[in-house]
Amino acid sequence: MLRSEELKKLRDLAIPQAVFQVSPCIIDHAKGATMVDVDGNEWIDFAGGIGVLNAGHCPETVVAAVKAQADKFLHACFHVSMYESYIRLADKMNRITPGTFAKKTFFANSGAEAVENGVKVAKKYTGRTALLCFQDAFHGRTLMGMSLTSKVMPYKSGYGPFAPEVYRVPFPYAYRMSGGDQKKANRMVLDEIKTAFKTLVDPQTIAAIVFEPVLGEGGFVTADADFFKALRELTQQHGILTVCDEIQSGFGRTGTLFASEQLGIDYDIILTAKSLASGMPLSGITGRAEIMDASQVGGLGGTYGGNPLACAAALATIDLFENGNLLQQAVETGRIVTERFKAFQKTYPVIGDVRSLGAMAAMELVLDHTTLEPATDKVKQLMAYCSSKRLSLISAGTYGNVIRILSPLGIERDKLEAGLAIMEAGLKSLGS
Repeated sequence: MLRSEELKKLRDLAIPQAVFQVSPCIIDHAKGATMVDVDGNEWIDFAGGIGVLNAGHCPETVVAAVKAQADKFLHACFHVSMYESYIRLADKMNRITPGTFAKKTFFANSGAEAVENGVKVAKKYTGRTALLCFQDAFHGRTLMGMSLTSKVMPYKSGYGPFAPEVYRVPFPYAYRMSGGDQKKANRMVLDEIKTAFKTLVDPQTIAAIVFEPVLGEGGFVTADADFFKALRELTQQHGILTVCDEIQSGFGRTGTLFASEQLGIDYDIILTAKSLASGMPLSGITGRAEIMDASQVGGLGGTYGGNPLACAAALATIDLFENGNLLQQAVETGRIVTERFKAFQKTYPVIGDVRSLGAMAAMELVLDHTTLEPATDKVKQLMAYCSSKRLSLISAGTYGNVIRILSPLGIERDKLEAGLAIMEAGLKSLGS
């Protein structure tokens, strides 16, 4: 019996079915954009651990930094015994995040924890209790994360009740909202928010608006700089803070270190995780110093937050961005993927929309270009085909009809081309 078959049987006995898998790959080791499973088969990685591996699998300097830290100490709890890597990393985050204002940073373990803490900080500073968020958003699986997350199945179904006073408005999803006219979609959403302030929630009770610059699980949808500028002006009129969730769009995915840089987003709090530490569990909450200092001593933190191994990995990862060419590679990878997706779109009618910001690229599959009926089953078929050819790929979108690319930014050209060729063969296999 193959080791993978043996392990899958044990997995089914030992692990709940709700802990999902998108491919049958049981990884043994990996490097760059290549994974090798327990039976010795090579896989091309277009999923990157859901956006965690922007710098690739096992960057040598990051692995070395983790090993060096492991020889010193594994844990201390920053609240009990401080350590240099946490302090240095907080200082680094304050300097590399967009904005020239004074900032402060603290660390948690995951993107969902970053969201929870960002909301806590905003509520404490404003003394308000309500939150505004967007349709098609994803902000995690904890209580507040689920409450802010839009998609019911599978993330929220049966897990309520949710946190109160969370109010949701449409995101300017131009492809589905206005036939691709971004400016029109922007106006529609801004009008919806103004109406919501009259009919849904008193804006004077809203602590913050929480949003992703580019929807991640929502299907790699973004607005433009004009929208985010107008949104900031509108919310600031009512003293509403901006909490910018760059957990998936950060650390080079869009071709700049943060998507906020390209979209001109002026924020109060910015949330990071995923590729911050190249696979080590770490998230960051960075914000204006006066906002971050509003909480009482002891009000923020956690036992494992800013673990020394994770901090060491993050410092080494940031060094790769600052002194390497990962951002240039992101731009080039994004260009190649987007060009190929647009070529696919001309050949395969099932592709309704292609969109990208840097290497954050996706294609949306539809059954009809007028009704935009989602081609959810076609996406499932395409993913199954790619998995059979050992290409690791993930979907997205509220309807599950979007294919997104989250490969390492520096994926080798031959691996990238081979993966795209598999995708094209999969599209061809779908038929009409």
